Amino acid sequence: MPELPEVETVRRGLEPYLVGATFASVEARRPDLRFPLPANFARRLTGARVEQLIRRGKYMLAVLDRGETLLIHLGMTGRFSVESQGAARRPGAFALDAPAQQKHAHIFFETTAGARLTYYDARRFGFMDLIDSAQLAHRPPFAAMGPEPLGDAFDGAHLARAFEGRRQGPKTLLLDQSIVAGLGNIYVCEALHRAGISPIKAAAAIRLPRLETLAGAVRAVLTEAIAAGGSTLRDFADVAGGVGYFQHGFQAYGRAGEACGASGCEGRIRRILQSGRSTFYCSRCQR
Repeated sequence: MPELPEVETVRRGLEPYLVGATFASVEARRPDLRFPLPANFARRLTGARVEQLIRRGKYMLAVLDRGETLLIHLGMTGRFSVESQGAARRPGAFALDAPAQQKHAHIFFETTAGARLTYYDARRFGFMDLIDSAQLAHRPPFAAMGPEPLGDAFDGAHLARAFEGRRQGPKTLLLDQSIVAGLGNIYVCEALHRAGISPIKAAAAIRLPRLETLAGAVRAVLTEAIAAGGSTLRDFADVAGGVGYFQHGFQAYGRAGEACGASGCEGRIRRILQSGRSTFYCSRCQR
């Protein structure tokens, strides 16, 4: 499933075509994705102007001038293509991608500026909704969502409060969206490796200075991945022509049995399961 940098990459790719644009027409070729589309979905969007396109956790939110917000979650296989001025672009082609076949083209958005955005979803695990903008922060999942990891509210002190009295490892807790929004398996593994913190150490036993290091590592990994176009993106060319290959810089994730990439460490990366998910770490330098 796309994590924060991948969603942010897609958001940035769509932003030039959506913000300030008005939907000339919307066509939904099926009544549902993962969940049923909201009532009168196409009619409520047609004629609406997009004032902002923001990201909250792993969600994209198109704030409309009609007092509603279009919520978009990509699920596992949700993808967009954009056609504008005779050129076609895909803001995000993912490593475990499904071909953008027409039978998977479910929703079409056309703007008055002439852009055509197509939403594809082979498995239909993504979903869209229309929510009253004034109530957005009070609706699930946003009401219980933790701070953005790139925002000022996320730091070592926040982690100390969240980890207090918790026996679970920091890997498990960092995946909890009520503690921090948008983090997923890949980036948590990478951040813990950079910070030199074991994913299985009792979270409550990690002291504040190390939590500050961990918060900094989370921010650094996410920032670098966004700049590269995300880690699970394959051959992604953004509007400036950049290509994202952050996955080539992994120090821990997916490298079981390989030498640890930390400076001066002679250990090897291990793979274990935590809550049914793969964790990659070096037991020698991550304590």
